[in-house]
Amino acid sequence: MMARKKTSDVVLTAIWGDNPVFRQILGICSALAVTNLVLNTMVMGAAVIFTTALSGLTVSLLRKHTPRIIRMMVEVLIVAFYVILFDQALKAYWPEMSRNLGPYVGLIITNCIIMGRAEAFANANPPGLSFIDGLASGIGYSIVLVSVAIVRELLGMGSLLGVAMPFFSSSLWDRWIIMVMPPGAFFTLAVIVWFARTAQKDREAEKKQGAK
Repeated sequence: MMARKKTSDVVLTAIWGDNPVFRQILGICSALAVTNLVLNTMVMGAAVIFTTALSGLTVSLLRKHTPRIIRMMVEVLIVAFYVILFDQALKAYWPEMSRNLGPYVGLIITNCIIMGRAEAFANANPPGLSFIDGLASGIGYSIVLVSVAIVRELLGMGSLLGVAMPFFSSSLWDRWIIMVMPPGAFFTLAVIVWFARTAQKDREAEKKQGAK
């Protein structure tokens, strides 16, 4: 029962309470790079989920056998292994998407979220819980990025997943070209972070009131 409760706490904290994007403001380079299209963003999110979950699992499995002096180098090698694995699979089975994402899948190796979870969580917790933490952190990251992509593609291109939306693709809607440009990503992300943090503050205030 205690393990189940701890697992649920880890998931809720990673996805909402300590979300890597709107709470910690980590990994936002992807918000600029790939969120102009929802499909591209979903694939990038899948790459981060895959890498974060398996890296957390592997780092946790090796934590007692890794000398402290080379721990960071070992973690980078583990992350790089899973990123390259995903990148090569994408090139082999979905070359068009691989070209669309360009170098950004490879740059996941330097993503602060993955190294942060490895250092802060996987090094101090058992493998199963570390895998769940990595999985939830990747999902929390992906939810924010997909939200940004939905707004950008809808307002900037009048479509979702490449399918034209009735009102936004008609002559009644003047497409916002800025939304498919880098500034559109920052504006959209800023609004989402504002909404999320406001909701968190309201919830924390309600908890304090309830405690009194």
